[in-house]
Amino acid sequence: MHVLQTLFQLAFGSIVAARGLQVHDSSFVPDAVLVITEGAPKQPCVPAKNILLVNGTSPGPELRFKEGQTIWIRVHNDVHNQNLTIHWHGLTQAAAPFSDGTPAASQWPIPPNHYFDYELAVPQGVAGTYFYHSHVGLQAISCTGPLVIEDYRHPPYRYDDEKHIFLTEVFPNTEEEIEEALLAVPMAYEKDQSMILINGKAGGTDNGVLCNESLPVINVQRGKKYRFRIIAGTGLSFDIFAIEGHDGFDVIEADGAYTEKLHTSFMQVAPGQRFSVLFQALHNPAKNYYYLQLENREFGDVTRTYAIINYGDPAPGLFEPTPNPPPPKSSITEFYPPSTPPLVLPPMDYHFLEYQLRPYRKGKHLAKSERMPTAKEVTRRVNITVQLTGPPDGEFVYLENNYTWNEDFPKKPYLVTLYENDVSQFPSMERAIANDGLDPVTRTYPMQIGEVIEVVIQNSGSTGGGMESHPWHFHGAHVFDMGAGDGIYDCNANEKKWAAQKGKPVKRDTVMLYRYEHPQVPTGHLAGWRTVRLRITEPGVWMVHCHILPHMIWGMQTVFVMGSYSDVITADRPDVEGYLNYGGSVMGNATHEPEVVSFFTAWADNQK
Repeated sequence: MHVLQTLFQLAFGSIVAARGLQVHDSSFVPDAVLVITEGAPKQPCVPAKNILLVNGTSPGPELRFKEGQTIWIRVHNDVHNQNLTIHWHGLTQAAAPFSDGTPAASQWPIPPNHYFDYELAVPQGVAGTYFYHSHVGLQAISCTGPLVIEDYRHPPYRYDDEKHIFLTEVFPNTEEEIEEALLAVPMAYEKDQSMILINGKAGGTDNGVLCNESLPVINVQRGKKYRFRIIAGTGLSFDIFAIEGHDGFDVIEADGAYTEKLHTSFMQVAPGQRFSVLFQALHNPAKNYYYLQLENREFGDVTRTYAIINYGDPAPGLFEPTPNPPPPKSSITEFYPPSTPPLVLPPMDYHFLEYQLRPYRKGKHLAKSERMPTAKEVTRRVNITVQLTGPPDGEFVYLENNYTWNEDFPKKPYLVTLYENDVSQFPSMERAIANDGLDPVTRTYPMQIGEVIEVVIQNSGSTGGGMESHPWHFHGAHVFDMGAGDGIYDCNANEKKWAAQKGKPVKRDTVMLYRYEHPQVPTGHLAGWRTVRLRITEPGVWMVHCHILPHMIWGMQTVFVMGSYSDVITADRPDVEGYLNYGGSVMGNATHEPEVVSFFTAWADNQK
């Protein structure tokens, strides 16, 4: 893991002077402040242990901004022995590539007792549901929180209020212990999540063992319509949930893009995915509260957790503003898991919402930038074949086109080397075309401005014969989800399938590469694909990776380099100032005033 060196700071400081860029000093006031510390709070269902906290909690506080703004967020690393970054998951940082928060790709990680000023240039048209998390090691397990981009004017759907369903996990060991064991030779960690948290709380069962903790509460009022913002901030589990006594949800947003309304009786989310759904509260509920029941799929033993949909007296909870005035203490009820599950949830649905969603149409037509590229428009296909090597006795390594990638591979972050005029680190298109799109020297995928790329991610059998599912997350640009299937991708067959469906490809940033029903397949056998298309319009250096955290640290990640060398190092990028601040002001004492953290209380006032 990289540590910022004084020589690098001085060298990069000379670039600041050469370009005449202003460095943020002590007079600069950011729009928001996140202070990352380490502590051992009581977590549901696991013994107390050290985790990362954001402004004193995990998950951290909600951040909420309007589209069309440029925001500066100062992130303090007050963890004495760990580097970290913050990634703004789902926001395409094309106008601020240094602020994407990816170590070894866009920035050096923030060393202890230093801070970094992140720029979020949020254009109009990206209103939706996001979250933030560290992108170093397994820190995203606890160092995370919700991020909402509000509509500049009004959302296209009417509702009375909105609520979070923010999913995270707790594990029996610390993140550092898990990472060390996962990277050991032979691999030495076989445990899964102890519980899946909903808005930071949980109670339920793990492999049949009861965890009788107080449940999270989502307060609703009779007859009102709610927007539930569902955020899968998980790092391992695929989760399915439904609500007893209610007929389901209407999906209206997927990964920060509005969709045409689509009804579903249950929701299924994979790590990194987000949805907004409309939830109709009952006009005449038969009782004061109902259970939201959630279960994991795919990995590990069955973990079942619950939340409360509360029609009675309001009860406080994370991401729920305290009622004003608060009800008497005697009326605030603690809720606990039921003795038997009220629902029977379905098995993993390998076709959930596929070929059914449609992008939301503003008027009669989609904006040109929102139109899916046709097969005739595609200028090049990039194939990414993934395979797990090493088990059962060796090191676990994931390969993409026979090459792996991790934080230690590049000696400097790619974007830094390019700004230092190190042309040797820029990928070769010639080498890439000869290797299914991957340049094996830099281990990156180069793409030129103006290209229309079809990316086919192909699953294959591991050296042990197993198969797993993978949520692939794209930084830098949302992609058109062209669907998925078992076996090997056939473009003509997939085009015919779309022609026969009611749905149309929607833009996503986290898409599923499934294993389907393959517990064992021959080594290298191709079984399962996911295809996306994207127009290359903005230069940058962007991570693309599986959002299952163990898979990511085992190497299931790579980098897309969009644009030519001159495109990428354009000097007038507005965020360069903020990045070069990292080589300047952070060399001083990174102290901060505690009262600035009170910024985060403002969001609660807006919800009253």
